[in-house]
Amino acid sequence: MPSEKTLTKYFDTTGREDILAGGIKMIPIQTPSGEFKVWTKRIGNNPTIKVLLLHGGPGATHEYFECFDSFFPVEGFEYYYYDQLGSYYSERPKDPKLWEISRFVEEVEQVRKALKLDKSNFTLFGQSWGGILAVEYALKYQENLKGLIISNMMMSCPAYGKYAEEVLGPQLDPNVLAEIRELEAKEDFDNPRYMELMKSNYYTKHLIRMTVEQWPDPIKRMFNHLNEDIYVKMNGPSEFGVRGTLEKWDRTSDLPKIKVPTLVIGATYDTMDPEHMKWVSNQVQQGKFLLCPNGSHLALYDDQETFFEGLVQFIKDVDQGTFSPK
Repeated sequence: MPSEKTLTKYFDTTGREDILAGGIKMIPIQTPSGEFKVWTKRIGNNPTIKVLLLHGGPGATHEYFECFDSFFPVEGFEYYYYDQLGSYYSERPKDPKLWEISRFVEEVEQVRKALKLDKSNFTLFGQSWGGILAVEYALKYQENLKGLIISNMMMSCPAYGKYAEEVLGPQLDPNVLAEIRELEAKEDFDNPRYMELMKSNYYTKHLIRMTVEQWPDPIKRMFNHLNEDIYVKMNGPSEFGVRGTLEKWDRTSDLPKIKVPTLVIGATYDTMDPEHMKWVSNQVQQGKFLLCPNGSHLALYDDQETFFEGLVQFIKDVDQGTFSPK
């Protein structure tokens, strides 16, 4: 695990507003339930490299992406923080009909238009649930994309559930796993003991490989601001697979339709199977795989050197026309 001294270099965001250019824009989004506004923030200015960041959850926030500030500005990249509808900095309607993949895809398209992103400059980055959303967007609107990044997300929720059940679960202490299973069987997810067990045993191995006390402030804020209504509806309350409306989501057979240059990022200790992620990179037409050997689901924190070196190089190669698949 990184030392606290090392963490300070990457996670101290003191004064970031003073040194980074950018602006906040509330973008109106048309939905079947009316108009709402979503929050975006631009950092930098680059006519040919504009990266839109899709956060996880569903229902999390852009906040855990603040570590990008240590890497993208020095490369001259333009990038956009964006809280999806229902997330903390955007409007948060209570209508459950809004939490559908197809509606989120149309939201991203409206954000793209408002930010004037197009095929000449638009790279879409999606992490975790954001990876699902990025792939769904690419399958419908890839003519607008210059590049695509799928980070820490398998392309089949049933396959993810199987991996969690058969591979990750048994790695836990048998007594801990038995207690977690008992709480899940009772659907006692609101019991503080459930989150206590998950944080100290599962999260520190597969979500972010740091003690809870070491968690960077952006991650703590993201958890504090999580919209649990959206998260539970779409993902479900369990961390061992998906039980919500995404339970049967599977795009493995559609991956060959994706033509744009695509980087797939996996990590050795991820909640997502790294071998599956490597397979995904071979299914898209122009794919490349990046493995973070020391990373977990949040490899952008616990294996930053590998994660950002590979990500930055991919964006540069696509921009310069030197990208080579595989």
